[in-house]
Amino acid sequence: MVYMPKIVVLCGSSRFVQEMSVCAWLIERDEKAIAMGLHLLPWWYENCPEHHLAEHEGVADEMDRLHLRKIDLANEIFVVNRGHYIGDSTRREIEYATTHGRPIRWYTDDPVGAVVEKMIEDATTKASP
Repeated sequence: MVYMPKIVVLCGSSRFVQEMSVCAWLIERDEKAIAMGLHLLPWWYENCPEHHLAEHEGVADEMDRLHLRKIDLANEIFVVNRGHYIGDSTRREIEYATTHGRPIRWYTDDPVGAVVEKMIEDATTKASP
């Protein structure tokens, strides 16, 4: 019998790509699940803005549709709603997931989010003089 891990799609604002990258890592490492979400690009990616890269490159609609297809493949979604922020695209993804019966996990109410917040707090404390 073939082992089929659950698929978790991360949804959230592109302003949270750093948090999403850590969430994806923890979900894959600790839950042995497949995590899919935004492609996390390095600072040196050509003309890479801080967030809203898809809008910057003129491919936002296509990327939004592709993200909905990821939700079709998913067992659940994980909404990175740091500070309870949810943008318009994320709100549409949540509505889509709900309509299609996908369970929703919330960063602000999930142990994974708590771990990430602690990491951020620890890093911030170390960086402070």
